[in-house]
Formats: sequence, structure tokens, C-alpha cells
Amino acid sequence: MRLLRFLCLIAFTSVTLVSCKKDNKIDEGDIAYFGGEVVNPIKDFVIIAKSDKALDTITLDENNRFIYKVKPVESGLYTFRLWAAQGLEYQMVLLEPQDSIMFRLNTMEFDETLVFSGKGAKKNNYLINLFLEGEIEDKEVLGLCQLPVTDFTKRIDSIRNSKLDKLNYFIENYDATPAFSEIAEANINYDYYLSKEVYPFVNYVNSERKTLESLPEDFYSYRKDVNYDHKMVMDYFPYSSFLKYHFENMALAKYFEKTDDSVFNIKSLDYNLIRLNLIDSLVTDKELKNSLLMEAAVEFITKSKDVDKFDPLLESFKAKCSDGHQQNYVADLVNSLKSLKPGNPIPQVEITDFKNNQKTIRSLIKRPTVIYFWSTAYRTHIDSHKKANELKQKYPEVDFIAINVNVENDKLWRKIIKEYKYNTKQEYVFKNPKEARHQLAIYPINKVIILDQKAKIVNAHTNMFYIGFEDELLGLLNR
Repeated sequence: MRLLRFLCLIAFTSVTLVSCKKDNKIDEGDIAYFGGEVVNPIKDFVIIAKSDKALDTITLDENNRFIYKVKPVESGLYTFRLWAAQGLEYQMVLLEPQDSIMFRLNTMEFDETLVFSGKGAKKNNYLINLFLEGEIEDKEVLGLCQLPVTDFTKRIDSIRNSKLDKLNYFIENYDATPAFSEIAEANINYDYYLSKEVYPFVNYVNSERKTLESLPEDFYSYRKDVNYDHKMVMDYFPYSSFLKYHFENMALAKYFEKTDDSVFNIKSLDYNLIRLNLIDSLVTDKELKNSLLMEAAVEFITKSKDVDKFDPLLESFKAKCSDGHQQNYVADLVNSLKSLKPGNPIPQVEITDFKNNQKTIRSLIKRPTVIYFWSTAYRTHIDSHKKANELKQKYPEVDFIAINVNVENDKLWRKIIKEYKYNTKQEYVFKNPKEARHQLAIYPINKVIILDQKAKIVNAHTNMFYIGFEDELLGLLNR
């Protein structure tokens, strides 16, 4: 079956590329062709982007295929996004001048079924295999982090050296381009660096302070080689993941130098101010710097319950971030969270029920209530609904209300509710999703709001999967 599908793909690729070249003989120079076939498409379009900037939205034809000419093509990583069984998925493709690359995938198993063909396919199949291997290794590394530092280092050094040997063989035998070589080597190195950066956070033998203090002097020697403005891999998964933990780790070390704390506290204002300062001082690329600053600011604001600490963090963020839109977003988030203080009534946010009746959240509240959110873009709605059902059985005195945060059309929302047999009497959508997400500061998506019987806020940003969540419910019921 796999062979048959592969042969079909080659046939499709050959026909498509030949026809494209015949129709475009006058096109020469810095162009590339990119296309594909989507099996079991959820929606009939694919979005092509470069550095988070959408280039085009291409509609699939009657055979669920498309072809797109990138002109001019800038050598580097491009993103293609489409709806899959798990929600909105995306993957990357390396495009260079004169490439003619096609892909085929099944939306039911997005990454696992992705295969490239055509001119430029070998390098991309190599990169997707690196990605899939990395996902498996991530779980392995978490286990390795429990080893003593010497054993841990030996194991991850072995993983890295094996990858580099395979890459060198590929480069020598397949006429690899400089762009591919740079990206593939960066993938391997940043995955390796990331393993070392997360070690203090997931090693349970000691506190983070003791773990950091026990590390050999040369444990982070690679940091002198880190490129904080690595243009070619600016949007690449391994690079962005590494930078997040890298700045967290360095900020933690500096924080320990100034305090007597011994454990990592993401809610510490001083720690997060140090983190923002490090990003600002080391990253020069504006887009990357702004992205890292915003990620750090939003993470602190949404996890801290002390609203009095929001303004100093916001002030520091705005002084360093040059993107006005991002500044406004974080400022709006701060204002929303301030209005969601415990004791305040839930805002009069408008919602629509399964029968298209317009209501407000406040009008639904008759008893202690848990409001949880989900999205059609993420398969996590299965876990959240399952957890809510478990809690309903244990706490029948509490109402559980589910609100879809970003439904694009009623049909998709209703289809999912029927498919998973969710209780239609407890399912709602926002009348104005964008406005409501700001008002209720819905980030991350698994955030939960607890209300008392008078629709007053008990906790505006907790989580049903939090180990102390049931204690919060018991505390509310015993008032």
C-alpha cells in the first residue's frame, strides 16, 4: 500500500511539474514551485507563509491538489499550514531557486505521512525525518535528565555525534546546498543545546539552584557559539525552543545570584524582569526580539495572580518592544486581568447557545460554576471535556460550562459537538470571539474561570488539570 501511494505521488508530481514548466517557459531565475496533495482534507485551502507573513492562500482543486509559484524565492524555510484532524497544523519546507517540490500527506496523521518529491525533495525529507526523530528523542531526553550530569552529557553527546555523522554522509553523497547544510546542522546543534538548557529544570534530584551549582564549568561552553540573530533558522522549531529555555535558564542563574531562593518560580517579578533584560541585551533582530519579549511577558502575566506586579512588568516590556501592536496586546491583557480580580462580577460577555439563542455569561450563573474554553483548532478539547465530565460526577453541586473561543463557522462547531456527543445544553460560542477573548484574557486555551453562585469571580485563571483544582472547588462549596 505504501509503495502504491508513493508511485501515485511520483506520477502526480511528474505530470504537474511538466505542465507547470510548459506553461511558464519564460520564467527563469529566482523562482521555485511548491505544491502538494492533501488526503482527507478538512478544509479546501493551504496557506503559504514566510517568517509568519502569509504569502498566499491557495484553494485545493477537485483532486485536493495545488501548485504554487514562489517568485522571487528567497532561499530559506517557508511554512505551509492547513487544517488537519487535530486542528490547524503546519510544517516547514526549505525552498531555493529552481526547486520544484511537491508533498503528499494525510490529515489524519499529519507529520507521520508527510513525504516530499521532485527537485529539492531529498533535503526536505531529510529535515522532516530529523523533526520526527527529534520528537521521539525529546521524551528520551526527559528521562536522561534524571541521570547524574556526567552520564547525561555522555548520552546526549552520543546522540548529537551520531546525527552529525549521518549529516556529513548525506552532504558528501547528495550535493547538499549550503542552505540545507546550515539548517540541518543548526537543527542538530540547537536540539543538543536545548537538552542542556532544560537539564536544571527537569532534574528532580536537587533544587534548580543546587543543580546549577553542581554543573561542570564547561557544561554551557557552547553558549559562546550561540547566534542570537540566526537569520536562516529564525522561524525553525529547534531554534525557537532553544532560545526560550536558554533565556529562562540564564535569567534563573542571575536571579539566584541576587536572592536566597533555591527553586524556579515563574511568577517572580524580579526573575521575569531579568529575563526581559537579557533578551533585550542579546537579541538585535527586531522581530525575533519582540516575539521573545512578548512570549515572556504574556507567560508571566497569565500565570501570576498578583495584579500589582503587572504594571512594572508591562513598563519594562513596552520600553524594550518596538512593535506597537504587541505593546497594545499586552496592555489590553493586563487591563483585562485587572478587571478579573476575585470578587468582581464576570463581565457581561455575549454568547450563543446550540439553538442560536443569544445570552450573556452572567445570565447562566445560578450555582457555583466552572467555565472552561476550547478551540476547534486543538484536539485538546477532548481532554478538557473528559475532565469536566469526571468532575461533574464528583461535584454535582457545580455547573460546568464549555465555550468555544474561536469558532469560524457554526457548522464546524456543531459537527464536533455531535461527533463527540457533548451535552448541547452546556455548549456555547462567543458572539464576538475576538472581543471576548480579550475581555476574559483567554490565554492559554486550557484556562478555567471559577465563579460563585452570584457570578462573582473566585479564580479567573486556574486549570482543571492543576493538582490543587479540586481543593479550590471544595473551598468554594464550603463557604
